[in-house]
Amino acid sequence: MGFFTSMDISASGMTAQRFRMDVISQNLANVNSTNPDGTAYRRKVAVLEAEETPKFVVPVGGFLNEVRRGRNVGGKVKVAGVVEDNAPVQKIYDPTNPAADKEGFVEVSNVNTITEMTNMIAASRAYEANATAIDTAKKMAMEALNIGKS
Repeated sequence: MGFFTSMDISASGMTAQRFRMDVISQNLANVNSTNPDGTAYRRKVAVLEAEETPKFVVPVGGFLNEVRRGRNVGGKVKVAGVVEDNAPVQKIYDPTNPAADKEGFVEVSNVNTITEMTNMIAASRAYEANATAIDTAKKMAMEALNIGKS
């Protein structure tokens, strides 16, 4: 793996985790929101996936054999999109609410604040780990440049 490849991988991870944190923030901001049609806000989830390595690039070290065997060999990550969580929304009885149905029930968002905060911490730590990896790669490059100096 080359110097810049390792930085590219970590940078893509940082970008993906930042996007994930943005989606989590949106969920937390809309925990008590309803849509204009009266339905409850549905939790959104960022979908991340591995970015394919171009077919003409074959790094040394047995990479091609690992790909043929179907093993996960690492690489960049990308945001595939955002999907709505299929978890059911809750219904609470509140006949005074203007969004209540005929029986007096109101749909409430399926966002769980504790789950979102846990996911935010995990995304933040993954971001920090990628930042540390970039910093370590930079330090290694600087040390390599200083080998000949004395």
